Amino acid sequence: MQKIGFVSLGCSKNLVDTEKLIGLLKKNKYEIVNDSAQADIIIVNTCGFINDAKEESINTLLEMADYKKKRCKYLIAIGCLAKRYKKELIKVMPEVDLFIGPDEYDNISNILNNLLKESNIKGCMNDIDRVISTPNYMAYIKIAEGCNNKCTYCAIPYIRGKYISRMMEDIIVEAKKLYEIGVKEIILVAQDTSKYGIDIYGKEALPELLQKISKIGFTWIRFLYTYPENVTDELINVVKKNKNICPYFDIPIQHISNPVLRKMGRKSNKSTIESVIQKIRNQIPNSIIRTTLIVGFPGETEDDFNELYNFVKKIGFDRLGVFKYSKEDNTPAAKISGHIHPKTKQKRYNEIMNLQQEISLYNNKNKVGKEYEMLIEDIKGKKVYGRTYMDAPEIDGFIICDIVDKVKIGTFVKIRIITANEYDLKGEII
Repeated sequence: MQKIGFVSLGCSKNLVDTEKLIGLLKKNKYEIVNDSAQADIIIVNTCGFINDAKEESINTLLEMADYKKKRCKYLIAIGCLAKRYKKELIKVMPEVDLFIGPDEYDNISNILNNLLKESNIKGCMNDIDRVISTPNYMAYIKIAEGCNNKCTYCAIPYIRGKYISRMMEDIIVEAKKLYEIGVKEIILVAQDTSKYGIDIYGKEALPELLQKISKIGFTWIRFLYTYPENVTDELINVVKKNKNICPYFDIPIQHISNPVLRKMGRKSNKSTIESVIQKIRNQIPNSIIRTTLIVGFPGETEDDFNELYNFVKKIGFDRLGVFKYSKEDNTPAAKISGHIHPKTKQKRYNEIMNLQQEISLYNNKNKVGKEYEMLIEDIKGKKVYGRTYMDAPEIDGFIICDIVDKVKIGTFVKIRIITANEYDLKGEII
């Protein structure tokens, strides 16, 4: 039996693809190993989103190539980088035996069989139950593939193709299977979850999907990456009336200056963004709003940046991430004049992050004395680490508590916040 090792890089959507491929290969009698040094075949699911991600993918492939000098027979790259730079990578990385893009996943069994001459892999990734690689109490569900937004800075539509929603019945079946094996937190992901269903149902069907999933029995349900122009009253109301849908809104606004938003090809403007944030906070006072921003976009003036800075200060986002604009090949933004000097990008990045640190500390101090339900994620020595509904996994901070008897990873406990710093909180188990 041949042994296969996997490395999955990039976003949670990539991780779901990796889990599907693991499921396919496991069903075809391959042994999956966690240690690449023990693998006969290594598969790296690459990310090609921005420069840092591309560098990580290339460095990982080079690192895995070292194992070919010992035991490993084949090194395979799949995913976004493998699709986006396939021709270039074939020339400069002979160590990699095969590059497979996401658009080839439907035919991946035949592609792998052509390389692995002795193999007879049968089946399709989408027809196989995934092997969940996340902790057994939480899992992601990808509800759509691709993107139609065509923001000028982003290469995803060219890599992943047009937006294609999954059938709601298939998502519900997958969610029920995950619930039956003990998953307590489910996270719906797509490039833009708020546009779910518009291509097959003729409407934005995320509220309906959430309503149906809420009846299955999960303790927490999250949905990530909703664009501001599609956060409807219906969506807010569904979150408001279902206690197991976390009131956690991940709304990537990218900027607030209207001239910059137009250059970015964004569908929203400052008025839309302000209105959505106000509506969420009015309707759901305990809501958490997370956003991501891009600083240093081509043509971003000091006035544009100051407007963004003052907006962040005014709104006081609960969670915030910042990217420095990355010039991506073959995107419209790469051709826009007025590219910003790297030092200016770094300065603007630092200013926003320092401001957010102050905001985060202020917000966290206001949680002291309040009680929350916490999911235990780790136990180290005499400390327990966990998250509340306010924290998405691998994105946000932790709550740290002193251990008490009979606590287990993957269970929920009631805690009270006792101290706070900029990003993490100290609590006590009640």
